[in-house]
Amino acid sequence: MTENTLDPSLAVVILAAGQGTRMRSALPKVLHRIGGRPLVGHVLDTARDLAPAHVVVVVRHERDQVAEAVLGVSPEVVVVDQDEVAGTGRAVEIALSALPDFDGDVLVLSGDVPLLDADTLAAVVGAHRAAASAATLLSAVVDEPTGYGRVLRDADGGVARIVEQKDATDDEAAVREINAGVYVFAARELRTRLPLLRTDNAQGEKYLTDVIGLLRADDRAVAASVVADVSVTLGVNDRAQLAEAGRLLNARTVRRWQLAGVTIQDPATTWIDVTATLAPDVTVLPNTHILRATTVETGAIVGPDTTLEDCEVGEGAVVRRTDATLAVIGAGATVGPFAYLRPGTQLAARGKIGTFVETKNSTIGEGSKVPHLSYIGDTTIGRGVNLGAGAITANYDDIAKHRTEIGDEVHSGSHNVFVAPVRIGDGAKTGAGAVIRKDVPPGALALSVTPQRNVEGWVENHRPGTEAAAAAARARSAQKADDGAQEQGD
Repeated sequence: MTENTLDPSLAVVILAAGQGTRMRSALPKVLHRIGGRPLVGHVLDTARDLAPAHVVVVVRHERDQVAEAVLGVSPEVVVVDQDEVAGTGRAVEIALSALPDFDGDVLVLSGDVPLLDADTLAAVVGAHRAAASAATLLSAVVDEPTGYGRVLRDADGGVARIVEQKDATDDEAAVREINAGVYVFAARELRTRLPLLRTDNAQGEKYLTDVIGLLRADDRAVAASVVADVSVTLGVNDRAQLAEAGRLLNARTVRRWQLAGVTIQDPATTWIDVTATLAPDVTVLPNTHILRATTVETGAIVGPDTTLEDCEVGEGAVVRRTDATLAVIGAGATVGPFAYLRPGTQLAARGKIGTFVETKNSTIGEGSKVPHLSYIGDTTIGRGVNLGAGAITANYDDIAKHRTEIGDEVHSGSHNVFVAPVRIGDGAKTGAGAVIRKDVPPGALALSVTPQRNVEGWVENHRPGTEAAAAAARARSAQKADDGAQEQGD
């Protein structure tokens, strides 16, 4: 199926109404995230790749929260509400009511099966159409089928029906071919069977799977397509399965970037969201997370031990042992190790944010450096600036935040505090230990100097009996002896 070419004969129904009690979570199951998207978001992405004429999502549990998430990913979809009648059959019946004039093929997907890809689904739709079947389902053969519906075949190998785990006999439960929860139905055949579904089963629900038996009872053709890679059919029902789905998705994502020219040194400890973008010749070192909408340009090196969330990393930049969110790192810039870039940080080309530096809502100009042990918040720094170790922009006065402005080619001494609001002019210098409370004119040297005062004998007088007092007394005696010897020599 050609990407982005509308298929007017295809509608996709996504089932996202369940609570997911086994997740043991206040968050609806389909909104738990892997790879930077909620589970249902991955299903919506795959549906979009098929270019169907319609996408309908059925919601119920925490309906507003799920609907908001769905429309945030795919605002073009139709969201419908399941009523008090439980079951997948009822959900699809309600979805079809939103498409009263549609007479093509209906692809039914589950919002908690995130790993299905468009190629697999396109193959199922293609097989369904080629055989002119009333229904085609996707199945898988697994070693441990517990928890899944079983596909029961007739003597000729055709699909006879599907039996759910709780309704299966011992012989039926021993069948290893499972229903993957993906179906393609001819819409006209589906419409006439859904009203016939009953709730006299272990769950008291209208099972969509019972449509298969009804079709076979009417001698309609039902096919099953056995998927080659069982992992794509993995459903998420609990936290263990969520983690496994996340691992499989990440392995797929990492491999895709490796084949696109990205060096990933340790795939097992590298996590890349599906929403992130990496250019060829990027290098990713171990224990690195590249999350959400982060982009990394050609030649950049990221890691080890780095987390980037919604960041932009420029060409040839190096980011080591850093935690950064909503930050922009320019071409050829260096960050870390042990740096913390909070939202609003913008480091220009060839700039540096060094060891144990925290930045927030600040712009650091081209070639400027904040090398060591500093906090830079609500600050604008010009070009060619070097801030000495221990620089702090004191941006908060207990009521409001204020900005610090540092011009071009400013060099500050170590352990400076810039008390905002304050401006340091172009080319200015500041002395070590300075507390800058007033604007500094361009080219000026700013000092905050008080005479050093030594109080002789303070330790011996105020801390008698301590090791420090004893050491001071010994040093004083030795100094007197040296002074006496020097006087005799003179």
